[in-house]
This record gives sequence, structure tokens and C-alpha cells, in this order.
Amino acid sequence: MMKATKINKLLPLRNASFDTLVEALEYAAEGETGYNFYDGKGELFAVVSYAELREQAQQLARRLRGLGCKRGARVAIVAETEPMFHRFFFACQYAGYIPVALPAGFQLGGRKAYVEQLERMLDSCGAEIAVAPDSHVAFLRQAVERLNLVKAGTPEEFDALPEAACTLEPLRADEIAYLQYTSGSTRFPRGVEISQKTVMTNLRDIAVHGLKITENDRMVAWLPLYHDMGLVGFVLLPLGSQLSADYLSPRTFAMRPRLWLKVISQNRGTISSSPPFGYALCAKRLRLTDQDRYDLSSWRVACVGAERIHPEPLRQFAHVLEPANFDPRAFVACYGMAECALAISFAELGSGISAVKVDKHAMSTTGLVNLVDEAEAAAESTLTFVDCGKILPSFALAIRDDQGNDLPDYQCGRICLRGPSVMSGYFQNPTATAEALSEDGWLDTGDIGYRVGDHVVVTARRKDVIIVNGRNIWPHDLEYLAESLPGVRFGNVSAFSFADDTGADQVVMVVESRETNPAKVRALVDELRASITAHFGISCHIDLVPPRTLPRTSSGKLSRSKAKQDFLARAAGNAGNVAGAHG
Repeated sequence: MMKATKINKLLPLRNASFDTLVEALEYAAEGETGYNFYDGKGELFAVVSYAELREQAQQLARRLRGLGCKRGARVAIVAETEPMFHRFFFACQYAGYIPVALPAGFQLGGRKAYVEQLERMLDSCGAEIAVAPDSHVAFLRQAVERLNLVKAGTPEEFDALPEAACTLEPLRADEIAYLQYTSGSTRFPRGVEISQKTVMTNLRDIAVHGLKITENDRMVAWLPLYHDMGLVGFVLLPLGSQLSADYLSPRTFAMRPRLWLKVISQNRGTISSSPPFGYALCAKRLRLTDQDRYDLSSWRVACVGAERIHPEPLRQFAHVLEPANFDPRAFVACYGMAECALAISFAELGSGISAVKVDKHAMSTTGLVNLVDEAEAAAESTLTFVDCGKILPSFALAIRDDQGNDLPDYQCGRICLRGPSVMSGYFQNPTATAEALSEDGWLDTGDIGYRVGDHVVVTARRKDVIIVNGRNIWPHDLEYLAESLPGVRFGNVSAFSFADDTGADQVVMVVESRETNPAKVRALVDELRASITAHFGISCHIDLVPPRTLPRTSSGKLSRSKAKQDFLARAAGNAGNVAGAHG
């Protein structure tokens, strides 16, 4: 089996200079590139060139049209990392239907919750057609039992349908390209409505200004295809720039993260992305003997995206992989969200991570950003933030206070954006749309941050900020402090607050731990509480829980809101308060 090639010798590079995704596929299909899929052993198991994808998508589109659904019908696709996802997604583009990527992952013991999540998403988007691979079709069939769908089943069941004798009318530039459920869409799912014009604008921004893509680039990904970074960044972006892309599934990465490095090394990958926990996991699982197996010198862009980026896991990754020729200057901090298709800002290529320390007291009491000298600052009196780079040219940026007033540089406030890459709204949800989008088109991102000229620094999600005695405390800082202690793993901590029966705010930190020895448990709890008191001057309830207890979003990030719900449920089972929990 031959991999899709790296260089498109037959086509001049066009960086997403198209009006629609179908136009992009039609152009890419004239070349030699496409998608490559790797299994759990890192072996190539499927190749789909763009020429093959065009043919397969058109054929499937005629089969879907034969079901008789009206233009704009929603087609839900359980987005496992397999060629079927790409085929159904682009069949919708040709058929005039709207694809909706649904999550393909669930936690152990979470099958019932996963089925309920699928049902809520299918219901909220009004799906008429749904498809899932064999691995997930049983869950899909359960989820559609109470819904009135035209057809739901496996790809093979759809392939058995007759092709309609019709002329395909692909989605136009002014129509919806797809619906993207935000990573926190679980109990109250919100489908982000992204038009063809919106996604093509964002793809051009990313390709030309963010990543500066050339015909020599090759993309490698393990990110879930139902998340915006996976779908837009590693399905639509390589297509729009006629690049080949190599895939591992998120499950494979979680079990064998070294395979990510193997694929980059052997295929000379140049662009890949991960949240910080992915780099941390990879560095943790590497053996000293592994470093000589890889040559990562081709990796020129290692994007880092998260609500807030801590530099330490990245430093560790770069240190461990220095013998494999990984260049830390390849790290590119970026900021994005599904409501803007994908990307909002990129740090300068080739400059690595740019972090600053700021005065903690000023930040927490007034939101003012006072930079401090790193060498002189005491760790307990500072916070560290990473520059997420320059806003892409299609956006206008404003930092605003709670009254809507624009704030100057180095003053924290709500991050607001406007421009052609901003969503048109949440699908069939005018209330949620009105909360996020102003009448003049400004999107309130829900994030807190500050600006320095045309650069943005993200500090927290507004809903997660912990307020104690009039001070703002960023949950990431509490979590990071805990993660720095022996026995606590990176990414296995969640901090939040809740109001007790008297109305007072109580701060809680849930920490996953394998420790079962009572004396060692008590010692760890005491050390955590003492460290938090020393650094933040607050008391904090510590709840030690077994591994895999903390809930995660569809993108793999910890969900603080769900962690809070779960904690309160545990506490309610212990005499109605937190007294029964550790600490």
C-alpha cells in the first residue's frame, strides 16, 4: 500500500483560495496527495487520495439523495478516525446536506452517559440521517430509538442503497458547511453554525498567515476528528492546501504516544498539534532508548492550543527529545475555538514559547498586568502566562470589562472578536446565540485575557475563575501548583469553587491519586493544603480520588463544571456536606 505523496508535483499550491469545500476538493483531486491512516501498531491500514475521495463522496452523495431528504438536512457522523468519516463528510458537501461530527469516545463505565449524549446532540441538530462505524453503531442505534430519523446505520448499510438519478448540487458559499459541537457540549449541546465562507476564510488565514504553509509541508495528527482542531486543522486544512495528512486515532495515542513521534519521523512530518497534556504524556512515556529511534528535525510547527498554556510540560518534552533533533523553537502557541471555525491567533513561527511573569496580587485584585523580573520574583507572588501570538488578520480584537467598555493593553477583561471567521450562531438556539453574539457581530468568547498591541494572552475561562474575598484566582494556577508535587500527575487535577449553605465560597481541588496508604494519603493532602495556603493565602478542601475519576470533554480536556457536579454528588452522599471527603 502506497502512502499519499508529500509533494504535489502536478498542482501549483493554492492555500485555501476557494469559495467552498467542494471547490477545494475538486482542485486537490487533480494532484497526488491525500489522507493516510495508521493503526494501533503504527502500521498503515488505509490510504485515500483526494481523487478517490472525490469519486467516493459523489457516489455516496447520490445514495444519500435517494433517501429523499430536503436540502440542508443534517447528517450525523460518529467521527472515528477512519476513512468513512471523510467520505460521509464530503458526501454531504456534494449532496447539499449539513454534516455533524459526533464524539466517538467515552470513558469506561460511561456507556449510558455516552448514549444519552449522542441522543441529545442528534435531537438538538434535528438529524435525519446518522452513521457510525461497527465499533459504535450499537450505541447509535440506542440513541436513535426515541428519535424519528430517516435512516441510521453502518457505512455498509448506506453503501447498499441505490444511487439516485440526480444532478448533484453542492453546498454554496453562503450555506452552512457543517455544525461543530463545542467541547463542553454535553448536557446542553450547542452546535456551532459554520458557513462555507466562514471556514474558508479561517483556513486561508491559518495557511497563509498562521502556518505559512508551503508545498513541502506534511501534516500529522492524533486529535479527535469531532473536535475543531482535528476537523478543521487536520481534515479541512490539508485539503485546502493540497497537503497529505497522516492519522493516528486518539485511542492509539493515549495507549502508545510514541507512535506519534514515529509517524512524524518516518514520514518527515512538518506540522502537528496537541494540547499541553499530549506533550506531557508523550514525554512521560518515552524511554531513554527511544530517543535514538526518531529524527524530528523535519517538525517545524508544533502547535500548542489550550485555554491557557503552561510552559513547563513543553520544556520537559523539548528536553527529553533533544537527542531526537526536536527544536523547541518549533513550538507555536495558538488560540482558537469552534465559534471561530478554529484559529484566532498564532505566535511567530520559529520563536518558541514566549512566557512572562506577572504580579499575582495586582492581577487577582484589579486585573492589571504588572510584569516582573523572572530572576527576582518569588514563585508564590507571581503568575506565568504565555503569549498566544498575533491575531489573524480577518479578526478585530477587543478586551472589555463587564460593562462593555474597551480596556487598554495589559488590563484583563473579556476577550471579544468580530470578523468573517466568526460563527453565524448556535444552530436553532437563538437564546444561546444572543448571549454570545452582539447585534453588531461581536463574539464574547467566554475567555478572560489581555492584549499587547495585536497580540493576545489568554488567562482563564470566565466561568472557571474562582472568586474569594474579592480576589480572582485562576484555577490553572492552583492545579499547576498541585501538579508540581511528587505523586500528582500533570492533567489529573481540577480546581473550582462552590457556595456552601451559608453562601460562602469554598475552594475545592479534586486530585487523582493511586496512593492507598492512609498515612501517605494524609501526608499528600496536608502538603497540598499547606502549599496552597502559602502561595495563595486561602484554605482549600482536597478531595483525593482514584485514577480516571475526573471527567473530560470530547476534546480530552478536564471539565471543571462536571468535576464540580460529581464532587457535590459525592459530598451529598457523605452526610450532605464535604466532611466525608478526604481533607
